[in-house]
Amino acid sequence: MRKWFARLAALGVALLVAGQGTTAALAQDPAAGKKIVRVGATQAMDSMNPFLAVRLVSTSIHRWMYGFLTVPDSKTLAPSPDLAESWSTSEDGLTWTFKIRAAKWSDGQPITAEDAAWTFNKMMTDEAAKTANGPAVENFESVTANGQDLVIKLKAPQASMLDNPVPIMPKHVWESVTDMANYDAEKYPTVSSGPYFAIEHKKDQYVKLQANPNYWRGKPKIDELQVIFYDNPQAAIAGLKNGDIDLLGRMNPPEFEAIQNDPNIVAWNEQGRRASYLQINHGATTSDDKPVGDGHPALKDQKVRQALHYAIDKQKLVDEVQNGLAKPADGSIVPPMYQDFFWEATGDEKVSYDPAKANQILDDAGYKKGADGVRTMPDGKRKLEFRFSIHTDTPIEDKLAEYLTGFFKEIGITLTTKKLDSSKFTEETGVTGLFDIAISGWSVNPDPEEVLATHLCSRRPSPTGEGGGTESFYCDDEFEQLYKDQQKELDRPKRAELIKKMQERLYTDAPVIAIYYTNDLEGYRKDRITSITPIPEDSGILYGGSGYWPFYTVDAKAVAASGSSAEGGSNTGLIAGVVGGVVVIGLAVFLLSRRRKSTADERE
Repeated sequence: MRKWFARLAALGVALLVAGQGTTAALAQDPAAGKKIVRVGATQAMDSMNPFLAVRLVSTSIHRWMYGFLTVPDSKTLAPSPDLAESWSTSEDGLTWTFKIRAAKWSDGQPITAEDAAWTFNKMMTDEAAKTANGPAVENFESVTANGQDLVIKLKAPQASMLDNPVPIMPKHVWESVTDMANYDAEKYPTVSSGPYFAIEHKKDQYVKLQANPNYWRGKPKIDELQVIFYDNPQAAIAGLKNGDIDLLGRMNPPEFEAIQNDPNIVAWNEQGRRASYLQINHGATTSDDKPVGDGHPALKDQKVRQALHYAIDKQKLVDEVQNGLAKPADGSIVPPMYQDFFWEATGDEKVSYDPAKANQILDDAGYKKGADGVRTMPDGKRKLEFRFSIHTDTPIEDKLAEYLTGFFKEIGITLTTKKLDSSKFTEETGVTGLFDIAISGWSVNPDPEEVLATHLCSRRPSPTGEGGGTESFYCDDEFEQLYKDQQKELDRPKRAELIKKMQERLYTDAPVIAIYYTNDLEGYRKDRITSITPIPEDSGILYGGSGYWPFYTVDAKAVAASGSSAEGGSNTGLIAGVVGGVVVIGLAVFLLSRRRKSTADERE
């Protein structure tokens, strides 16, 4: 059966290539002379409405379209001016005043502090408007505008105020929306304040963006930016190799290795912004401290969790699961690219691969091995047999499961793999607690407060299974206090030390176990893109980075008059050819899985 599926998938790729070859000729001459860059993505927009959109591809596109109060500096990733050209805070840290710059929306209307005030107040008063970034305004007491001054009063000090993730929307366009929950924002051209505005969107197919001549930094170098959605990585790789797209990001090692020797492609391999870790069910509870789920009782014991940590050969996982394209995690959930906040264990605190020590920890704690080599609880009533929850159709996770099964067998623990589709995985590992160990990860922003907040008591689900957003069901007094302390510490270096202590607490208590930090693996066609600047500029990310800088600075060759794909022809006609191929290969993928990878891999 698997061979049959593989053949069908291969046929899909073949038809994809053939279909693109014939359809490319349909490209029309009106695109001639334009500079157009086509970006491939293995996700599709969940919504053009920034109040509702949560997928990584959506938030990336919205970063290119809309301005924020501040943006990460292109060199340091520290907060820098965007729509707010300056700011100040009161001595008690409860009042922030932002001076909104004199700039224009893409329709020529002036941008004012009223736009920002309306955006935040809408989120504070409309539940649907909180869908994407609700936590960002939870601590807001009031938001008002006075001329170009935006005044935000807080309930408690909040040091992450300068990393607010909310795009500012034009009040004169959006104030007429009465049903935010069902508003798809499919009106074009959009009114935007960032480098680009949207001119067309075909659901699950593509988004076309046009350079904004009113952008306050100046119009981008290219005329049009297109994002083409592929149903799977193999089809996207074929598109990059054939020249149907110009850039592709967020690759797994096998896809990246497929482009490394292509003379027309620049293979991009730098530090990434993602931490991958194991989520341990150490005793899941709801927000009112009631037990939930069916986690193995042994995992409530910190010593068992520490033994698991010592049993994992992280370097081997990097070498053989990630093909060397990652860094072993000797720290916690903040990746090393964020130098200010990154913490790494040293000395006696560092957990290194040591199965002998892991065995000794379990022996001393009373978990004895039976005749079959499997340990039991100290009372002898239950074996240490754990489930490992992963996602369906994720070869990397299948391989990871094989290695972890072997590692844990060496210390007398049985691991069995449990494959779940996206929605079921999210439900069981974040709401119902029906798991023992699960794979997880996060694409971390320059300010790591949000990913740290996913381990707060308040992020556990309610008794009725609502709300939450937990990554671990963690609820720890020490961690909670550190979180509160860093919130009110406005001195950045001092705050960084508190955040490092939070990571240290996660590392030693082990509700999660970081295994590696994956590299940022991307590729772009050197025959199309003439220059592009990553973020951060020295050795950073292109697609999926924490800002618009790469796609504001990108430059490309103009489309030739012939409109051929070899010369960079790109318009709706060509996109239709690409999408047509995706539909064919999508049939094979649909037979294997009704949904793409987990939302855990799609979110920020």
